[in-house]
Amino acid sequence: MNSKLTRKQIQMQAVLLFFITFVLVEICSYFLYQNQLKEAKLKADYTAQTTIGRVKSQLNHYLAESNLIKHMIEAGYTVDDQQFSVLSALMQDDQNIIKAHELAKDGIVTQIYPMRGNEAALGLNILENPARRQEANLAKESGEYTIAGPFELQQGGIGALLFDPIYTTDDNGNQTFWGFSILVLDWESFLDEIELNTLEEAGYTYEIWKTSPSTSEYVSVAHSGNFRRSDALEVLCTVPNDTWHFEIVPKNGWISPAQGISSIILGFILSLLFAIGFLQFRMHRYKDALHAKELEKAAQEAQAANEAKTRFLFNMSHDIRTPMNAIIGFSDLLEKHLDEKDRAVDYIAKIKSSSSFLLSLINYVLEMARIESGKASLKIELGSYSELVDLLNAVFEPSIRKKNLSYICYNTVAHDAILCDRTKIREILLNIISNSIKYTPEGGKISVKIEELPSEKAGFASYRITVKDNGIGMSQEYLPHIFEEFTREHTSTESQVTGTGLGLPIVKSLVNLMGGTIHVESELGVGTTTTVCLTLALPTKEQLEARHHKEEILEQSVQTLAEKRVLLAEDNDLNAEIALTILEENGIHTERVKDGALCVKAVQNAPEDYYDIILMDIQMPNMNGYQAAEAIRALPGKRGTIPIVAMTANAFSEDAKKSLDAGMNEHVAKPLAADKLIALIARYTKAK
Repeated sequence: MNSKLTRKQIQMQAVLLFFITFVLVEICSYFLYQNQLKEAKLKADYTAQTTIGRVKSQLNHYLAESNLIKHMIEAGYTVDDQQFSVLSALMQDDQNIIKAHELAKDGIVTQIYPMRGNEAALGLNILENPARRQEANLAKESGEYTIAGPFELQQGGIGALLFDPIYTTDDNGNQTFWGFSILVLDWESFLDEIELNTLEEAGYTYEIWKTSPSTSEYVSVAHSGNFRRSDALEVLCTVPNDTWHFEIVPKNGWISPAQGISSIILGFILSLLFAIGFLQFRMHRYKDALHAKELEKAAQEAQAANEAKTRFLFNMSHDIRTPMNAIIGFSDLLEKHLDEKDRAVDYIAKIKSSSSFLLSLINYVLEMARIESGKASLKIELGSYSELVDLLNAVFEPSIRKKNLSYICYNTVAHDAILCDRTKIREILLNIISNSIKYTPEGGKISVKIEELPSEKAGFASYRITVKDNGIGMSQEYLPHIFEEFTREHTSTESQVTGTGLGLPIVKSLVNLMGGTIHVESELGVGTTTTVCLTLALPTKEQLEARHHKEEILEQSVQTLAEKRVLLAEDNDLNAEIALTILEENGIHTERVKDGALCVKAVQNAPEDYYDIILMDIQMPNMNGYQAAEAIRALPGKRGTIPIVAMTANAFSEDAKKSLDAGMNEHVAKPLAADKLIALIARYTKAK
């Protein structure tokens, strides 16, 4: 019973919604139609005003024509018949709207041009003629230009008269009425000239009317068809010494009956749709509830991610402040003890160590941002596992000695040379081994084993890298979270080990990017074993020989750097001082400019072979590095081929792409070690 009542209530609600919607739609339609009516009347008003503008413009044109003879007479000239004919001929228009020009001294027509066809008007007393005297006397008394008509002309046809009263002035300054200069207009030609027919073409009916000055009766000036409409829009038109009423209305009315019917049909359809939608909404509430739960879950996940980042900031706050405090503190101590060599060397070493850690924090965050944005890519080049082992041993030897760790690295691969992204493989192993060193107590053991496995793909080899330590290990509860960003099982205060919680997430992302796998086993208090498996392409014989030849040339180039000239574009004085010192200590002649514009100017002013290489910063005033590189590449001859290397703090791959697109040869990120800078210059100047 309750179910039926509920169903009936829903149905009643749907019916009620139908009627409410219908009423609202009709109300909206009413306001919409009112707005349409307003727009239609504005359009009609604009059309009427445009037509009125043409009327006024045409009448003003005729006034200018008439004024010539008027001013001559007012100036005291006597205009004979020949002069009148010549001047009037000049006034005639191509459309033959001006049917005749008349002079009526004392109101009596005495001169007409052309005379042929207008003889009947000669001698007519304008001031006494019943059809004309009202407007003629108005013009005489007011002294203003006045229009009369339309009416039957004395010489035949329908026309209008434009009275321009003339007054002469005697020696005492007294004005005396002389007569009229009259233009006789052919009415049909005048209506054609003001383009009234375009109103009908635009879908309007119209009427222009005025009030008779003598009888105050309604007089129609022009109209289209059987006009008189009560809903017409009226616009006033001011003509010489009179006012015309311009009434206009669309032929089909302001709002068509079809629109009213359409509003009813639209209201019915919308109301029906709303009612049906309401019923469907009630039937699908369960699905909506599920969707709400999913949204809530997504919000919780987003909140959890934000909380993880917040925890990361709290956990890393101590780690950042510690090296910053060391850098500031030891810099102050170094300033006070510069004369004590042993202390100074010790302080410098500690400052460099703290700076390296801060740089690693920045690199971790940047690398993670690049990976998350999907912009990380592989730069495939020729590498070697033996070189990688030598690098790892050199990098970690100081830390291993400091903690008195037992460190063994096995390299049993058959194919030492590989095609890979050397930087990313190095980053993977540096992160994993660095973690082992961090979390292994003094006197502990760390082993690194690199072994080759059979590969099913021809021209490829599979490698398994295992890093094992007997450090503090991780709990089984934490292991599922080791690859989550910003997570650490212990803060640096608890473990006395600095870190960001980004190392292993980066390793995981890089391994995935290379199509490999990573597996971590750990036990709290026992240690951790990390295994990485990668399948990499093997180089061809030609690639190996090309690399050997390149290394020989590079070694020879490093020995002859004293002969090279370097142009350094760097706006930062501190960065420039460091680079200049490094280069000059290696015997390299270096010139420095402070922006891209000066760099381009220096290349233009120097001989073609003067500079061997350009070291270009990116963010500089006046002209940035990209613009400067493009300008140099556009220079003619050898100047446009000078090697350009971008040296910038912009470290993302998209920044490197911008540099290459601008015409630079290579993009390196600051800070750059001295030995790498020298090797870089040697590589690009070897052929010169």
